[in-house]
Amino acid sequence: MSTFAPTIEAFFTERLMTQREARPRTVAAYRDTLRMLLCFIQAGTGKAPSQLDVADVDAKLVSAFLTYLEAERHNSARTRNTRLAAIHSLFRYAALRHPEHAELIQRVLAIPNKRHDRSDVSYLQPVEVDVLLAAPDRGTWFGRRDHALLVLAVQTGLRVSELTGLNEEDLELGPGARVRCRGKGRKRRKLRSPVTTYFADPALRRRHSSRTKARTSLPASASRPRSGNSARVARNSRATCTLLATVDSQSPRSFSRYLR
Repeated sequence: MSTFAPTIEAFFTERLMTQREARPRTVAAYRDTLRMLLCFIQAGTGKAPSQLDVADVDAKLVSAFLTYLEAERHNSARTRNTRLAAIHSLFRYAALRHPEHAELIQRVLAIPNKRHDRSDVSYLQPVEVDVLLAAPDRGTWFGRRDHALLVLAVQTGLRVSELTGLNEEDLELGPGARVRCRGKGRKRRKLRSPVTTYFADPALRRRHSSRTKARTSLPASASRPRSGNSARVARNSRATCTLLATVDSQSPRSFSRYLR
């Protein structure tokens, strides 16, 4: 009877989903890594995943899989390390269920991350930020939305997922304006926003309030305010396209660096 298959199932259902309450994208990333590993093992050994034992997946095989990712799938060292992190997480869990394989598991966990070059963190100069913020046509609804989105990114340095997840109640307007967000790692933050952006614009606020009772702060469309925002909206805005044509590509995370 296979000992590896039930361990993998328990890893997803007990460890990730129940004990750690991992996000769906985290679960999907781990799933994809282990799916590729199982396909690699079956192609090399002829053993189906349902027939594998923990002893079959040793450090030598895992190292060969990592080499395959780089040589055949052309994964970068960063992606290779991400896949290895998922495998390490699985084997740390397996160590508690299969202490009889402690030495084998220890060798797998000893496989190190691969070192790689790290790019310098770039930032926008004040003149580049001015070009960026002047790009949207504020005479249109979409232009005012894009301007609000970009000004908030410059002021706070929020990630795209944090920007698109904001609700109306997350904005504290008036003196000492603040923005509350729930970001990476489920961390809650409250950030100072020197200039109130979206709801400081009466035209946007009236249009949003008259069309819906939804709480989304930056709806994706004037005709579909309930649809909320999305990363596609943030990445495909007219202002962002102008930025890409005039300055080096930047993430919203780096917009605020020139203010610091």
